[in-house]
Amino acid sequence: MSTTDPAFPALHGRPDQGWINDPNGCIYVDGTHHVFFQLNPDAPTHGNIHWGHATSTDLVRWTQQPTALFPRMGAADAAGVWSGVIALDGEVPTAYYTGIAETEHKSQVMTATSNRALLEWKQEQHGIVGMPEEPNIGDVRDPFLFTFNGSQYAIQGAGYKDGTPVILLYRCHTMTQWEYLGPLVTGGAGVAAEWAPAQIWECPQLFRVDGQWVLMLSLWNLDNHDLDRVTYLTGELSEGGAGLKFLPTGGGLIDDGPDFYAPQVVAGTAAEPRTLMWGWSWEKSRPEADIHASGWAGVLTYARELSFRDGALVSAPVAEVDTLRAALMSDGAETFTVPVQTRAFEVLAAGVAELVLVDGGSERVVASITAGRILVDGSLIEIFAADGTARTIRAYPTATSRFEVRGEAVVNALAL
Repeated sequence: MSTTDPAFPALHGRPDQGWINDPNGCIYVDGTHHVFFQLNPDAPTHGNIHWGHATSTDLVRWTQQPTALFPRMGAADAAGVWSGVIALDGEVPTAYYTGIAETEHKSQVMTATSNRALLEWKQEQHGIVGMPEEPNIGDVRDPFLFTFNGSQYAIQGAGYKDGTPVILLYRCHTMTQWEYLGPLVTGGAGVAAEWAPAQIWECPQLFRVDGQWVLMLSLWNLDNHDLDRVTYLTGELSEGGAGLKFLPTGGGLIDDGPDFYAPQVVAGTAAEPRTLMWGWSWEKSRPEADIHASGWAGVLTYARELSFRDGALVSAPVAEVDTLRAALMSDGAETFTVPVQTRAFEVLAAGVAELVLVDGGSERVVASITAGRILVDGSLIEIFAADGTARTIRAYPTATSRFEVRGEAVVNALAL
């Protein structure tokens, strides 16, 4: 843990140094939760992308494991081991990820295998799927696997050269023999264009929760490389044409904050029935000089449980986060100053409450809720309103600043 930077998120299980972005390969195996993530171990900048790895048995206390996947000179992932998932091929954990040899416009789906400890990996030299033979498709990445009516399928996020986003569909005859079936859904018009406007749909996640099929999409603007937001489409998934068709009927935001992107979802199983999600939060509002001085960038959110209720996809922190409560600091004081040494804390509000970052004579209202919960860990603020709305934002405390909680709220210190 960084002991000098008050902005460092001490409870979120990231390495002390380096860059991280998208959560990858999230899976529950033999009583252990595994979360992999995009990692540059050498600098707090995007580049030289590996897969980092952390494990937990309780979703809140994480152990950093050895780096799992590496870019390899001369291989199809020489320029980066990009995002993907892990699935079981029989009893064999298999990673499916985007490999970049030279340019992101010529990607391949690469694979790597491990035993059930998921600590040592064998990366294959060549991919199992390359770019589709459609000259009007410009970018393809981020494979995701799912099952429908007992058959295995995969999707990838993509974008046409004219700026229309698209999801590509594959039939998995075996876990390493994929057949391209064509577009599953495009974003040029209708409900998809309304709820998920973008030029590339990244990190697609297709899953069923509480009886509803959901397609989660991270929106990328190709013109200015803007990572916009994360939306979801609800709809009907059915057999049709060469494979499957997804008909969007509605949509929404899974997190309406400015600092949440590229989530990964793990659908519920018999061993872990909850549908879980992790997202990535970046440092886009922090000065570049401060990022380089601290030596770290990027953090994953707490694990969140997804549910579908009242026509909307809702996320909430997993119940295990409650076990981090270390001490009651305030039981409803109208104004409470959080001790400088307390990096992580929780605000529980039954009415209106504000989280304010104060530094000398200046102050910034970081969060305001009518009722709900605010989780603070260094610079990462995760807000969960009573109406089900989630919001992820960043605010950077310094050696001279302090957080204040205004409004009648309970404030608990959080610690491992």
